[in-house]
Amino acid sequence: RAYRALAAIARLVIPLRARTRWSGQQHIPTSGPAIVVANHISNVDPVLLGEFLIWNGRWPRFLGKASIWKVPVLGWIIAKADQIPVYRDSQRAAESLVHAREALDAGKLVAIYPEGTITADPDGWPMTGRRGGATLALASGAPVIPVVQVGADQILGGRHVSLTGLFGRRKDVSVTAGPPIDLTRYLSLEPTKQVLDEVTDLFL
Repeated sequence: RAYRALAAIARLVIPLRARTRWSGQQHIPTSGPAIVVANHISNVDPVLLGEFLIWNGRWPRFLGKASIWKVPVLGWIIAKADQIPVYRDSQRAAESLVHAREALDAGKLVAIYPEGTITADPDGWPMTGRRGGATLALASGAPVIPVVQVGADQILGGRHVSLTGLFGRRKDVSVTAGPPIDLTRYLSLEPTKQVLDEVTDLFL
């Protein structure tokens, strides 16, 4: 219920701040396990990506830094929506991949930002990715769908929240899904750091 309510609110609010254009919806599997990897340029990215996926038939489970769960109201909502916290640099760091794998085994769609955080590149290019997404992809064999978001940084861009983009004219935002990334040559290899780094680079 919380997820559906959140999706309905997003559907009402997003058009007030963004003119959104979608493409590549045919690449989102209509059922079965799947991993979506996307670039991370804005604090509003999960809302825009979530809307894209939900209104194309899938209810995503996002991996997000655990500190978000401590934010009043927002933390309660995402917990009720069954999202997956990532406990970085702690003894619980591996838990997120365990829960993500369980979601995939149950036929769910998991959404990951390979960089693990909003890019710090001034031009919005991806930074070095983390190996979690690659580890999950090779272990599960689930198809990996790349998604590119453009324009969201004009709304709530940067690591530090600025409300400037919430005012003025609406921003043009696009969300584009591509065909599954071919990981065939990696599936039979031992997931060494080198292999995981190579796969991660394909996600960026």
